[in-house]
Amino acid sequence: MKHIKHTVAAAAALFSLVGHAATITISCGSVGQDFEFCKKTTSEWAAKTGNEVKLFTVPNSTTDILALFRQMFAAKSSDLDVINVDVVWPGIIKDHLVDLKQYSGGAEKAHFPAIVANNTVNGKLLAMPWFTDAGLLYYRKDLLAKYGVSAPTTWEEMATAAKKIQDGERAAGNNDFQGFVFQAKAYEGLTCDAVEWISSYNGGNIVDDKGNITINNPGAVKALKTAASWIGTIAPQGVLNYAEEEARGVFQNGNAAFMRNWPYAWSLGNGKDSKVAGKIGVSALPKGGADGKHAATLGGWQLAVSKYSKNPEAAASLVMYMTSPEVQKERAIKGSYNPTIPALYKDKDVLAAAPFFGSLYDVFTNAVPRPSTATGLKYNEVSSAFWNATHDVLSGTATAENSLAKLEGKLKQIKRGKDW
Repeated sequence: MKHIKHTVAAAAALFSLVGHAATITISCGSVGQDFEFCKKTTSEWAAKTGNEVKLFTVPNSTTDILALFRQMFAAKSSDLDVINVDVVWPGIIKDHLVDLKQYSGGAEKAHFPAIVANNTVNGKLLAMPWFTDAGLLYYRKDLLAKYGVSAPTTWEEMATAAKKIQDGERAAGNNDFQGFVFQAKAYEGLTCDAVEWISSYNGGNIVDDKGNITINNPGAVKALKTAASWIGTIAPQGVLNYAEEEARGVFQNGNAAFMRNWPYAWSLGNGKDSKVAGKIGVSALPKGGADGKHAATLGGWQLAVSKYSKNPEAAASLVMYMTSPEVQKERAIKGSYNPTIPALYKDKDVLAAAPFFGSLYDVFTNAVPRPSTATGLKYNEVSSAFWNATHDVLSGTATAENSLAKLEGKLKQIKRGKDW
């Protein structure tokens, strides 16, 4: 607990650095309960420090958020002081963020070292960990029991169970019922899902940690063929336009047996307006066949200070407060957001609110990273090529073999020589 006390002290010390009242604008997430938590936490900080906070709502899609931020950076806009940073962005927007080491007081030592390392570029701490993420399989415990089905351990078992439950529920009169919903829209979320599928079938990653293009292999072909087989059988055609919230909406309304989503969906699925509250089970994502492995894409968000902020000290103070143990604990309990502080995974209150934080701790600490470090500034271009190639397979406009061969060629063009 020493590090946690140190983190709080660092945040408190920063409050005293702000010698005058400042107005800080922060970008808040719009998925799930992000905005409401952001509003509450920033109001608390403003009351403690005498500063003012304005909220800037970003788009739902991570792809659209990054595009917006890059436009603002290009204009050297001071309209945003604190920005939310996806785990794959530090290398992409590194030239536009303040080094937080001068403000952190060592608070980063209380967080997962791997995430801190991810947020550190050329020795500069460009963002503080806010919450971490990994893909999970959600399922209806009541329906698995009703149809005598066990929680699946392979994708094949999941598909079989999903079809059985879907057929039964439709026969009982619910024609809107689906076996499985996930993120299949052509955006960064599909990259996350597809990295999980491919890794689970021992197909490696898009690009390995040495920068080699490895995506065109039999395991990857098998994974995409398997995922394509779900469309129109256990997943609706409409899933090709689903992001996180569309999938959650179907599942939470009682119209799906299984769902792939992030941990945030747990608290919402058990909320007052949910039709499946108390009926949800959570497990690691299935393996790619008996010889495969469980794989979950590393997600999560950080908070950073824009280099163009007119009040970097106040902005850094807000970042340190919002990433503090107290705030992370509250977000974990009320919103099932995974803390980036290991000590909180042993906290009784946290485990009571989200029991799977304990049982699936290994999933969160061994998640599969997207190749943002290896590809650097070109990651977004790499990911876009990958999600479009995957979407072509899912929509039936290309075979897995042809799409991956074409993708390999495109990635070689993007790489242009030895270095990304």
